[in-house]
Amino acid sequence: MKSIPVDQLQHKTSAGVQVKVFLSDDKQQNNAQVAHRDDHYIFFLLTKGSGTVKVDLQNIMVTAGQLYYILPSQIHYRIKANQAEGWFLAIDTALIAADFKAVFERGQNLQVPCDLTDYELKQYASLLGLLRNEFIERTDDKYYLPVIHTLVQSFLAMAASTYDGLEPVANKHTRSAGLARQFKDLLAEHSHTIKNPLAYASKLNVSPGYLNEAIKSVTGSTVTYWIQQEIFSEAKRLLYHTDATVKQIAQELGYMDYSYFCRSFRKASGLSPLQFRILNGKSS
Repeated sequence: MKSIPVDQLQHKTSAGVQVKVFLSDDKQQNNAQVAHRDDHYIFFLLTKGSGTVKVDLQNIMVTAGQLYYILPSQIHYRIKANQAEGWFLAIDTALIAADFKAVFERGQNLQVPCDLTDYELKQYASLLGLLRNEFIERTDDKYYLPVIHTLVQSFLAMAASTYDGLEPVANKHTRSAGLARQFKDLLAEHSHTIKNPLAYASKLNVSPGYLNEAIKSVTGSTVTYWIQQEIFSEAKRLLYHTDATVKQIAQELGYMDYSYFCRSFRKASGLSPLQFRILNGKSS
């Protein structure tokens, strides 16, 4: 069986962030369409025209003045643009705090484009313009990453505020969607100590098979994927933001077997923990 390709942000940038402006005459806008997943979040902000993107078998129309995002693991195609202009922002999951993730994932992979007021659109465009300039011009500065990441946090806070006011999409009352919300809540609370899908199923009083099917139907990915996503996103945060050794981080996350933690991190991220830390400008 042919596997679905995963687009990894680390292959494009070591900053954990990629920001681009796209214009209506961009010849790459309607390149050949290949279904894929990302290991990061993608945000689109359209300032002109419109575009259609197929996400988890749904055709999503994004028009001028709207903000939209795609979650890690969602299967999607490149946006098909109609004279579209605007912004593209890719962000590593490790840079997205738990309270922001809670807002972005509340829609259970059924997020919709969000209409912005003229004021919001102006503020987003100003911030993204500053971020892009700093992203390009400040690369040799020793404070490059802190500056970039601080601006990204400002964007994420604005986006979370924008989406927090929206009513979750229909389907929120279905059994699978409700179970997915309960699972995500448990995962946020217990990921350091519980890593077995069976244990989460037990806490939710369902069979492991039923839980897995429910989570996959709502999010497109398995229980095991989300457990690993939670653990290794936190591992990346600790590798970047602290001076703890890899062994200390492994223990903090509930791994007594240091070698197993390193192997699992590499399998999930494509890099060893030390390689990730060095690539992101941190000493070992």
